[in-house]
Amino acid sequence: MSFFKKLKDRLFRSSDKIGEGLEALVAEGAETGEALSPEPEAPAQAGAPMAEDPAEPVAKAPEPAAPEPAPPKPVEPKPALEKPGLFGRLMGRSEEPRRVLDDAMLESLEELLIQADMGVDTAVRVTANIAEGRFGRRISTGELRAALAAEVARIMEPVARPMPLYPQKPQVVLVVGVNGSGKTTTIGKLASQFKAAGKEVVIAAGDTFRAAAVEQLQIWGKRAGVPVLTAPEGSDPASLAFDALTRARADGADLLMIDTAGRLQNRQDLMEELAKIVRVIRKVDPTAPHNTLLVLDGTTGQNAVTQVDIFRKIAEVSGLVMTKLDGTAKGGVLVALADKFGLPIHAIGVGEQIDDLAPFDPEEFARALVGAEA
Repeated sequence: MSFFKKLKDRLFRSSDKIGEGLEALVAEGAETGEALSPEPEAPAQAGAPMAEDPAEPVAKAPEPAAPEPAPPKPVEPKPALEKPGLFGRLMGRSEEPRRVLDDAMLESLEELLIQADMGVDTAVRVTANIAEGRFGRRISTGELRAALAAEVARIMEPVARPMPLYPQKPQVVLVVGVNGSGKTTTIGKLASQFKAAGKEVVIAAGDTFRAAAVEQLQIWGKRAGVPVLTAPEGSDPASLAFDALTRARADGADLLMIDTAGRLQNRQDLMEELAKIVRVIRKVDPTAPHNTLLVLDGTTGQNAVTQVDIFRKIAEVSGLVMTKLDGTAKGGVLVALADKFGLPIHAIGVGEQIDDLAPFDPEEFARALVGAEA
């Protein structure tokens, strides 16, 4: 199954919410093509009297004597009329319903995009761009869907970049995000994919406060053939990061991926601890970390905007990974993030399997988001 097919199938709540909303917008006050002409009147029979004018009665001519009846002739079947009646033309009309793109329709479109967590500013900007060159014209659902997909893809195109790889060994990748965002799973998937691409990878289980996170990374490490460095529960994460970087450098590893505990924006102590990790690893390599990935949970909607705003100030975020896009009606937040921050979006996830994390493709995402076909 292609990733787009998987994305389209699993992004069903976003796709349904926006797709059905677009259909409803057009259906409301829609027109079905040009106004229908009335049925043509039957032509007057030869010799038949003209319609009477009630103001001037017309004297009737005497009726002629009835002619002798002619022998009956075989009746030839008449061909079907080329023009069906009014009902037939309505049922046979193949043209999509259309609606004039006016202020009322644009306002409804804005509301639809805001409900999909695209954010007010982005929704207004997207709607205005769609209206440009189309305002006052009749538009079908298919045309509106295509216009929206094109506008979303235009916003996402500049930020769709895979995580850059550098010749620096080891390249240090710090992975941050709140608890439950999918950090641990994302690290496991990325490590497995880099390992499959021929890279030597080391994982540091820096979330020393959650035994489950360490165990999960160990499972992924075993599956991918990647070593996972751990420390006793409750140990100093900065100390583990220092030891991991020292070992990765000694072993000639290509990548060191460091997991971190969930950093809540209202917990200043955890934010300071994250800053400590950065200070400590820079004692080994002043250029580290080379990537700081912020993993976001797609189901959180506009909360993701707040998280990006906080983490980029604390950890100098270099790129985003969006997880759990499967089954959420809030996929539009990714458009808001691209529009507001312009940070690279490296990958998106739509499930728990290793191939459920893939490089971000703006056109595929845009089509899936609006419920378009491949």
